[in-house]
Amino acid sequence: MITVVLVDDQGLVRSGLRALLANSDDIQVVGEAVDGRDALAVVARTKPDVVLMDIRMPRLDGIAATRRIARTPELARVAIVMLTTFDGDDEIFAAIRAGAAGYLLKDAEPGELRDGIRAVAAGDVLLSASVTRKVMIGIVAGTCGPVDDHRIAELTSREREVLAGVGRGLSNAEIAAEIHISPATARTYVSRMLSKLGARDRAQLVVIAYQTGLVAVGG
Repeated sequence: MITVVLVDDQGLVRSGLRALLANSDDIQVVGEAVDGRDALAVVARTKPDVVLMDIRMPRLDGIAATRRIARTPELARVAIVMLTTFDGDDEIFAAIRAGAAGYLLKDAEPGELRDGIRAVAAGDVLLSASVTRKVMIGIVAGTCGPVDDHRIAELTSREREVLAGVGRGLSNAEIAAEIHISPATARTYVSRMLSKLGARDRAQLVVIAYQTGLVAVGG
């Protein structure tokens, strides 16, 4: 069962999300929070698999809350998805830098949201198509901030292959099939690269793959 915490300052939005997810046999809402500060306490108490986090909230916004959760060692396995009406460049890049594993707009279809929760719970990246395009353009323009090329020099050729696959949005199973290794081995490579590159999750590995030229925009 995938456990989820809902964070949004609008009660109607939280109620709608809870009702939507109640139709899923493998997803369970275990907590709600009305703002970022409340979210810190609820997430610390429930330790969910996934947090659906609004961005603009009173007291403590979603970006700041995400940053604090991401920096808490005992919450390292919590995947945060920014679920918002805003798709501005600043919000997108700030969310990724803060440690968000995904960024989804509130006009997403119900099935897309449920599948997205399953994806990030499994360790994959979740970015809607419009957001992905902005992220990649921003990476090329240097908006996301520099990545030292020497870090990628520490990777083996196989690790680079796996990182390129992550950058292209492939799952562990797809990477494994492409380069003829087992899914478990692909998962091990991803975990190793997270440590080597100082990345929190696959979303940050995607950024590194593009910034270092392992994957090219449009290719």
